[in-house]
Amino acid sequence: MSEPPAVLVTGGSGGIGSAVMRRFHSAGWACCSVDITSSDVPASCHSVVADLRTAAACRDAVADAVQRLGRLDAVVNAAGVWHEGDTAATTETDFDRVIDVNLKGTYFVSAAAIPHLESTRGCIVNLSSDAGIQGNSGAAAYCASKGGVSVFTKALALELAPRGVRVNAVCPGDVDSPMLRGQARDYGGGEQQYYDRLLAGYPQGRHARFITPDEVAEFVWFLCQPEAAAITGANLSIDFGLSAGIFPRD
Repeated sequence: MSEPPAVLVTGGSGGIGSAVMRRFHSAGWACCSVDITSSDVPASCHSVVADLRTAAACRDAVADAVQRLGRLDAVVNAAGVWHEGDTAATTETDFDRVIDVNLKGTYFVSAAAIPHLESTRGCIVNLSSDAGIQGNSGAAAYCASKGGVSVFTKALALELAPRGVRVNAVCPGDVDSPMLRGQARDYGGGEQQYYDRLLAGYPQGRHARFITPDEVAEFVWFLCQPEAAAITGANLSIDFGLSAGIFPRD
């Protein structure tokens, strides 16, 4: 029996990352989570503990994951942190944390995975954001990190296309996840007030809701399948139309 395809998921203990792990595991893939804390992964999956804010840590984590998995067919860069606040008040420490986790980690995990993905003609899916394709007031550092992910995705897709490796980014809006709850706790001044303010920006009006991690995971899953062979270098929105443009308000 041939060995199953294998996926490495950074941020595998987070809301989106854990949903991605479950989706691939349910389809019979070998899965490895890479996160700063040990992940509660599905049975038979692997977990690597690593702080992905340095290139060396990224290289070591990928090597460890490949040793456990035996091969690598897909990388999903889902590790991410949020920061909001006035640009003038953002400290260098805050800025470095957001850039290092969201952009630097994505870059160097991808770089370390390239030789393994070339041998399987695999793919990379990066988690960007609506904030990676449009500006979000009060979140300039986060936008800088995710904007970097979005354009990095396009550049890497062009670089790797001749080698048979596809690279895409998924750009969710607000996802009902621990990160969103942390945003409300740390910046919201009241959870419901924070959620109401976010949902007011969606074109669905009173029918607006947040995206679920499973919805994002399903999108990521599709992008790693043969049916998505023509899709590379794309920043793909899953945001209920949040980033589509300006819409009339009542």
